[in-house]
Amino acid sequence: MLAILGGSGLTSLSNLASIRQEVVRTPYGEPSGALTFGNLAGKPVVFLARHGYGHTIPPHRVNYRANLWALHHVGACGVISVASVGSIRADLKPGDLVLPDQITDYTWGRPSTYFDDENTPVTHIDFTHPYDETLRSAMVEAARLAAVELKIGGVYAATQGPRLESAAEINRLERDGADLVGMTGMPEAALARELKLPYAAINVVANYGAGRADSLHGIHFSTLEPILQEALGRVRSILERLVESYKPSA
Repeated sequence: MLAILGGSGLTSLSNLASIRQEVVRTPYGEPSGALTFGNLAGKPVVFLARHGYGHTIPPHRVNYRANLWALHHVGACGVISVASVGSIRADLKPGDLVLPDQITDYTWGRPSTYFDDENTPVTHIDFTHPYDETLRSAMVEAARLAAVELKIGGVYAATQGPRLESAAEINRLERDGADLVGMTGMPEAALARELKLPYAAINVVANYGAGRADSLHGIHFSTLEPILQEALGRVRSILERLVESYKPSA
């Protein structure tokens, strides 16, 4: 059973059938909401809205540990993160779907590990490649089958939020090698790795970063929702193809 974590714009899966909800208690507090179970393309999936079903939880207050623990607890074999991002790279335009392959973390103060109890041995995870390659390859194939263009590769910069970045910060992120900027990719990806839970992300470009292209003088929030909703229709098509064929690696 694959798990889908929905970000801004994706607070539900309209193509999910036979829905039931379950409240999961965790050692790390409350997840963002009840888990929604159903069938997508005839296969079981579990869905969770990262910001809550009313989109009331800002990025820095998401209980990432509880969310990932809950999905792992109910038997998810992999997690797909769907998140809106800003584009730093000129050729990644609003409405594009991107499959990132690297992360740079600029967040702070977020509980970021399960190994922080004083009685727990120091535990390091390898994070060379933060996204699961088997899951990423399956998403590439799903996009091909769905006839949806998916840009492959990119460095995701995770910023603290909830404010958007200044033009100078976007310039700094570019100098650091980032292609995309968002607020929820970390510590989510690292926590999934600690749980040995395959994790990959599909990013929806909602706008250019501050100081770029049509965001030169500011972000126009009124334009974001139509872009997100059209793009998320294509994301749903990819997810349908993915759940039909995905087989987790042994």
